Amino acid sequence: MTTKLSNAQIAWRAAQDIADGAYVNLGIGFPEMVAKFQPPGRQAVFHTENGVLGFGEAPPAGEEDWDLINAGKKAITLKPGAAFFHHADSFAMVRGGHLDVAILGAYQVAQNGDLATWSTGPKGVPAVGGAMDLVHGAKRVAVITDHVTKDGKPKLLEACTLPLTGVGCVTRVYTSLAVVDIEDGRFVLREKLATISLDDLQAVTGARLHLDGAVGDLVVPEL
Repeated sequence: MTTKLSNAQIAWRAAQDIADGAYVNLGIGFPEMVAKFQPPGRQAVFHTENGVLGFGEAPPAGEEDWDLINAGKKAITLKPGAAFFHHADSFAMVRGGHLDVAILGAYQVAQNGDLATWSTGPKGVPAVGGAMDLVHGAKRVAVITDHVTKDGKPKLLEACTLPLTGVGCVTRVYTSLAVVDIEDGRFVLREKLATISLDDLQAVTGARLHLDGAVGDLVVPEL
């Protein structure tokens, strides 16, 4: 396969679409990297399910305060004005529609916006967690992911084959090869790496990629 974006570069690209002042929840693991790449002049307010609003970057090694962690049990710092609250209040924020954006990882995304994030099948550990609340509580749900699985199978599909986290919830996918919107039950290609042809991109995508006007180049910095 052609050269692809690193996880950091995918996270950088997703960060460029977060509006100044947006309330944002980042999924555990890879999506947490999005917080590192706030564009100059913009500052999102990051929410973590375990009860902090307005946290900042990870502290330097050796300076962690382990009473300050995110939902992934990673050490965080606090921005001025940060707030603490009960876990139940945190989920009330999620379920009450108070988050502007949720950015999650994925095992599979379907062309109608269905999302599978939590189980790879019978041998997987069932741990859907707060994701099922996030995907229906946040005003916008985006996914960041490699375009294919480790064994080269498409992650963008006509229909998910793994257990669903949410139905019809995803509106944009940032992958290692492209930026794809989900509109009217179909994948609409917005950006792709200049180094991959449309035919080659389609060959590693499990559903048809539709075009709606010009497709931009997916340009990111070296990170």
